[in-house]
Amino acid sequence: MGYRDVKFAEDSVFLVGGGAGFIGSNLCEALIDMGYTVRCLDDLSTGKYENIEPLIPHERFTFIKGDIRDLDTCKKAMEGVDYVMNQAAWGSVPRSIEMPLLYEEINIRGTLNMMEAARVCGVKKFVYASSSSVYGDSTQLPKKEGQEGSVISPYALTKKVDEEYGRLYKELYGLDTYGLRYFNVFGRRQDPNGMYAAVIPKFIKQLLHGETPTINGDGMQSRDFTYIDNVIEANLRACKASGEAAGQAFNIGAGGRLFLNDIYRYLCEALGKDVKPNYGPARKGDVRDSNADISKARELLGYDPEFDFEKGIGLAIDWYKEYLG
Repeated sequence: MGYRDVKFAEDSVFLVGGGAGFIGSNLCEALIDMGYTVRCLDDLSTGKYENIEPLIPHERFTFIKGDIRDLDTCKKAMEGVDYVMNQAAWGSVPRSIEMPLLYEEINIRGTLNMMEAARVCGVKKFVYASSSSVYGDSTQLPKKEGQEGSVISPYALTKKVDEEYGRLYKELYGLDTYGLRYFNVFGRRQDPNGMYAAVIPKFIKQLLHGETPTINGDGMQSRDFTYIDNVIEANLRACKASGEAAGQAFNIGAGGRLFLNDIYRYLCEALGKDVKPNYGPARKGDVRDSNADISKARELLGYDPEFDFEKGIGLAIDWYKEYLG
């Protein structure tokens, strides 16, 4: 299957919020490759121009530098748009603990601005990024929609609020919204740099550069690592989903569960390295275990992830070898 099997009318126009970021730029690239018209809205606060630079000359691609905290900017970007895939948000649980007010401004008010602009402009489907972090302190595995715990970080709270607005915008205004709860996405163009970098690109970079990675906690925390192409598929399928499925949130993972220590050993073997990691204190606000029940997304969105961890990590390692070369 895969995302290339999802078809739209040839003249369809897509807006990707946060389109210069890791996930957003991959969505922009996929949509252009499939022959559609794409607008990218990004203020480049966390996104990177280099991620979309190869698309700039394309006649069907438009880059709009703008902030989703400005409603007029959102409205202008959304004029004549059929489908919105909003990835514009600030990630990182630790950073949200340090900057809760900024996260409220961007992730809640910014997302609300995008929903309101979509409503006013008559957008057909509004798909937005949520997060597995909404499960909070729930210890149940696998994680299943409707069985959440209490959120344990400002970042998680922003995503929970976004989902509630998504529900209300369907119920009150008839806007078809679909929240995608991403589970630890990885792949090409995920930034390996900085103190808030995700674990897979960070470990790959450190191992390639002869550095000793640090695992936060005991390494027995587990994650449902999800390759980027699965996430592209989920966004496209949500744009094709029925209105009956709108107003809800869906787990988007690979359906697996991998321990961080095992991931580290796997990367060492794949890169031909023999480096014992350092262990540091566990991070505040981190969910201990994560494993997605994706049956709801399969049933209502037609989501059928093509890439398991091994297939995805092989492609990711190849990309980082070239990128960091």
